Amino acid sequence: MQIRPARKEDVPVILELIHDLAIYEKEPHAVKNTVEALEENLFGPHPAIFAHVAVEQGQVQGFALWFLNYSTWEGVHGIYLEDLYVRPEARGKGMGKALLRTLAGIAVERGYARVEWCVLNWNEPSIRFYKSLGAVPQDEWTTFRLTGDALSSFGSPVVSGGAA
Repeated sequence: MQIRPARKEDVPVILELIHDLAIYEKEPHAVKNTVEALEENLFGPHPAIFAHVAVEQGQVQGFALWFLNYSTWEGVHGIYLEDLYVRPEARGKGMGKALLRTLAGIAVERGYARVEWCVLNWNEPSIRFYKSLGAVPQDEWTTFRLTGDALSSFGSPVVSGGAA
C-alpha cells in the first residue's frame, strides 16, 4: 500500500469513489461534481482543495479530500477533511488510518492546530474508528448550512435605496 498526493490521472477514480461514498451515505443522487470541475479545483491555477490517495497493486482504493481552515483563536491553519473513503473490499488493511495519518503528519509538519471532519451520527463504524485514533467528537457544536433556495434568497443582492 502507498499513500501519495493525487495526480490528474486519478481524478476519474476519485470522482467514482465520491459517488460510492454518496451511495454509502444514502445520498446516491446528490453528487453534481464532474471530472472537469474536480480536476480544475484540484489542479487548476488556484487550487483550494487537495487530495491524497491510497494505492494498492497500482489501483486507487481510497482517498482523502481536504482543504485548509483557520483558527482565529490559535492564529494558525488547520486541515478540514471533507471526504475519507476506502472501497469496501479494501477496508481492514489500514488505508483509512494511513490516509488520516498522512494528513496529521502534514498538520504537524506545517504547524497547523488541528485536523477535523464531520461524520454522520448513524455511522457507528466510522465513529468507533475515529475514536480509536484519539479523535474527540465536538458534541457542543451544531453544523449549520445554507443551501438551495435559502442560500439564493439570503444571498441575493439587496436592492439599492431599501432599508438595511
